[in-house]
Amino acid sequence: MNLPSLPGPLLVMGAGTIGCYVGGRLAAAGAEVRFVGRARVLGALREHGLTISDLDGARLSIAPAALRLHDAVPAGLSPSLVLLAVKSGATAQAATELATALPPGTPVLSLQNGVSNAGVAQRAAPALRLLPGMVPYNVAELSPGHFYRGTGGRIAAQDDAALRAWQPVFAQAGVPLKLHADLRPIQWGKLLINLNNPVDALSGLPLRAELLERGFRRCFAALIDEALGVLAAAGIAPAQVVALPPERLVTMLRLPTPLFRLLAARMLRIDPKARSSMADDLALGRVTEIDALCGEVVRLAAAHGLRAPRCETMLALLADWPKRQRPYSPRELLSALGL
Repeated sequence: MNLPSLPGPLLVMGAGTIGCYVGGRLAAAGAEVRFVGRARVLGALREHGLTISDLDGARLSIAPAALRLHDAVPAGLSPSLVLLAVKSGATAQAATELATALPPGTPVLSLQNGVSNAGVAQRAAPALRLLPGMVPYNVAELSPGHFYRGTGGRIAAQDDAALRAWQPVFAQAGVPLKLHADLRPIQWGKLLINLNNPVDALSGLPLRAELLERGFRRCFAALIDEALGVLAAAGIAPAQVVALPPERLVTMLRLPTPLFRLLAARMLRIDPKARSSMADDLALGRVTEIDALCGEVVRLAAAHGLRAPRCETMLALLADWPKRQRPYSPRELLSALGL
């Protein structure tokens, strides 16, 4: 593949599912990509290399010797772009490490869940140029070093000259990047969809199987409905990031399964193996990103004199998981949410 003129080297800060998938696509296309990650992932990449596949049938592999892997940000590196893909709880620490190692003004694109990570990183690293982004698709680690995109969509990001230079490269590498003057509505629109992550994680099911259970869909719908009420009180109009506007999505999720299956064919175009990253976190005993999802709704509600009791409940259920260690049935989760 002949890439357009490359703006320079790229650094992935957080070689997890998203970082490995997006960075891997760019590396496979010929970009110079450095990966910084946890010992578990880097060990798998050093042993097995990096394999990337997706629901459209693409499959790319990079040999271990061709990967540039680092336990920390390498000294003397001047990347033209950083992809920040660490979990939300590690944002400030990662940004501080970047600020210590990189030249002032280095553009850093946050490819993280939630709406606050770019701001958290900017406060921790004021000399860097933080740009919010949104990844619409689900990526799962199928085996050590193998990352699979199970849903579709295009990365969205705040418009910036540094990203405009990278747009042709991202497009040709198969990870197209769409730039927006105001990303905030898109971030909130994606957060509404991500409210299914804790439902899926607690269900113990892959995403498609979970969405085909009406009880779990009703839980997802109730969380979106609650968040929409909070957003309305805050004067925030979330963008439509899937086939339906959020209000119509709530209605469709509550339909009987035969009708939902018929009307949601596009939504159900998910590989049967795909699962939420939160489900992976629970399985591996890691801290989840629930605070960057339900926690954001709870905080926004409190700022406007309101409560978001169902999001509060999801925070509590995820916090209690280490003691429970057993999936919820649809009936159990509906009951916990007062439905």
